[in-house]
Amino acid sequence: MRVLLVEDDLMIGEAIQAALKDASYAVDWVRNGKTALDTISCQHYDLVLLDLGLPGKDGFEVLETIRRRDNPVPLLIITARDGLEHRLRGLDGGADDYVLKPFEMAELLARARAVLRRKGGNAAPLLSNGLLSLDPATRQATNQEQPAQQLSNREFALLQALMLRPGAILSRSELEERIYGWGEEVESNAVEFLIHALRKKLGSKAIKNVRGVGWMVSKGS
Repeated sequence: MRVLLVEDDLMIGEAIQAALKDASYAVDWVRNGKTALDTISCQHYDLVLLDLGLPGKDGFEVLETIRRRDNPVPLLIITARDGLEHRLRGLDGGADDYVLKPFEMAELLARARAVLRRKGGNAAPLLSNGLLSLDPATRQATNQEQPAQQLSNREFALLQALMLRPGAILSRSELEERIYGWGEEVESNAVEFLIHALRKKLGSKAIKNVRGVGWMVSKGS
């Protein structure tokens, strides 16, 4: 999952970025509204975390522009503005949730998972294609024939990207985008290495290779 964090406070931004990386998200962090809009216009994101009190173009302007462009990206407002009028303006303006500072990182991550489930049309806490199940809260995966397997951060990130779109073929570059954020070196053959590790844990048929195109998990039955 690739996340855009829009936050101008360095201490808060560093803490959120670290928590997201620990939770297996690839994170890009920008500190003002203009850069956020420029970035979203040229990069696909699975989630945006948006502060309101930004320099120059504030968070409400950023939100309005994103939705005016018909971009349906899941978006959480993270702000210290706790007035009812601000919460209503944010939610009515197209935000999917509104998280008040200060907050516990565990709550922020849980709200992010909930928003991603709703946007994906899946209210259940587990991702499943009928053959495999993946728990985003624990990063454990299960097939029908063996106990749950604990995944590493990048194993989880790759499998989650596939499980969110069962039946869809994702290319190497699409998978790398969901594993690595800005400034992170893309390791040679990282995708193949992670898929090999996942197959060892979940069975050789867990992830299918479509030669010359990419990888997928089946839709199941």
